[in-house]
Amino acid sequence: QNLPPSPEQSWGQCQEFDPDNTGYISTEKFRSLLQRHGSELDPHKLEVLLALADSNSEGRICYQDFVNLMSNKRSNSFRQAILQGNRRLCSKALLEETGLSLSQRLIRHVAYETLPREIDRKWYYDSYTCCPPPWFMITITIVEVAFFLYNGVVLDRFVLQVTHPLYLKNALLYHPQLRAQAWRYLTYIFMHAGIEHLGLNVVLQLLVGVPLEMVHGAARISFVYVAGVVAGSLAVSVADMTAPVVGSSGGVYALVSAHLANIVMNWSGMKCQFKLLRMAVALICMSFEFGRAVWLRFHPSAYPPCPHPSFMAHLGGVMVGITLGVIILRNYEQRLQDQTLWWIFLSIYLIFVVFAIFWNIFAYSLLDLKLPPPP
Repeated sequence: QNLPPSPEQSWGQCQEFDPDNTGYISTEKFRSLLQRHGSELDPHKLEVLLALADSNSEGRICYQDFVNLMSNKRSNSFRQAILQGNRRLCSKALLEETGLSLSQRLIRHVAYETLPREIDRKWYYDSYTCCPPPWFMITITIVEVAFFLYNGVVLDRFVLQVTHPLYLKNALLYHPQLRAQAWRYLTYIFMHAGIEHLGLNVVLQLLVGVPLEMVHGAARISFVYVAGVVAGSLAVSVADMTAPVVGSSGGVYALVSAHLANIVMNWSGMKCQFKLLRMAVALICMSFEFGRAVWLRFHPSAYPPCPHPSFMAHLGGVMVGITLGVIILRNYEQRLQDQTLWWIFLSIYLIFVVFAIFWNIFAYSLLDLKLPPPP
């Protein structure tokens, strides 16, 4: 069994404490190891190790848990051992530490914004290296702004671009007559109804999406975002069959809904400042944007008989957020495949996607629906 590289290399001596290869180290020998090499570890990581030793009632420590810890990986059994231990983890809360640099204060702020447990906040604070940076949300935002500016120049309009007669001719937005062009179920996020639509989406995905990506990583956050985007366009194709759809609201609402639901479910543990006021502001902004979308959908169209873009993508994003999104945010650094609810919600999502695909193939002709002409 190989331990991670320096400074953890010196911990390779751990093997001498398990000569019979049982897979366990006695708690007494484990404490001896901590006393000899504890100075080489981050203080918060040492605190977690001590909590692990104190929480174990069987007098032994799983060697693989130790290896996982030193590799910055933690199993559910490891977390439960810490949480159920009889030793209090935090001798000093992370929030009380002084003398931090600006970057350290930023990382601490992000930890308190997104994580409900002190053990997770300390773990994240010690482990975060800003490598890689939160590139996904930043890149998506830059591309969305760039496409909006380009369309604004081409259409000579920045406010309510969607009312321009040539708006629907863009090859990126979703249009019911062109639903066979599969890329449109994703690329519609690069088209926005106007600067008021783009502005709110950009603010929400930067203020919420970037901190979430810093904590949970690009892979998980991009999955929630893209799943919300796809669910949004498919929801429109099923529930508002004659309408086009534009904007990144499906992905944004998936992230924001997951974050707000996570705060509510872990209300006592979340230590972010003014959380009630900030939740109220976020909900007001989301409601305002959703109300704008509903008003626009039923406003007399600028290109009859095709209506203005649908608002159903917002609801599709919310459903992804409060199911798949919440499971991801509640399981910081845990294996999702070990979570029963993850498989349940993922299966429901995939069933909906398959249903929507078949709906798009057969339902439009079976219902003899009169669709607006292609742009």
